[in-house]
Amino acid sequence: MPVVRLVVNGRAEEADVEPDMPLLWVLRDCLGLTGTKYGCGAAQCGACTVHVDGAPRRACVTPVGSLGTSGVTTIEAVGAGDAGRRVQQAWLALNVVQCGYCQSGQIMSAVALLERNPMPTDADIDAAMSGNICRCGTYARIRAAIRLAATMA
Repeated sequence: MPVVRLVVNGRAEEADVEPDMPLLWVLRDCLGLTGTKYGCGAAQCGACTVHVDGAPRRACVTPVGSLGTSGVTTIEAVGAGDAGRRVQQAWLALNVVQCGYCQSGQIMSAVALLERNPMPTDADIDAAMSGNICRCGTYARIRAAIRLAATMA
């Protein structure tokens, strides 16, 4: 089996997998990074959202071989950055999480939004988060937490 090389959370990693294997399964099964969740397998729910070179990407449909030298950031490391730290603090302050299953993907999308738009409007938030489904319906708390994170120093 070929060896795929990738950079995850700032570390060089290798996995003995086929290049068409979805990034989600490499993260979870080969690298032990289980914070990225499997939701639908069709890039429709957002539970598997990670950052690839800072942009949100659905790991369930991203072939690991397509990454090349791009850097992947997962929920395990997103809090190391300023926007990630603020989003995680706001999530806790407002008790956003209910069941929690979708929250790593929600946080990853929120961080990507704040990194490209530090003071988003409600419309910006709704557009950026529209691909993330929360079965518990915590959308109002998610929006409030993003607003709070935008104002944190």
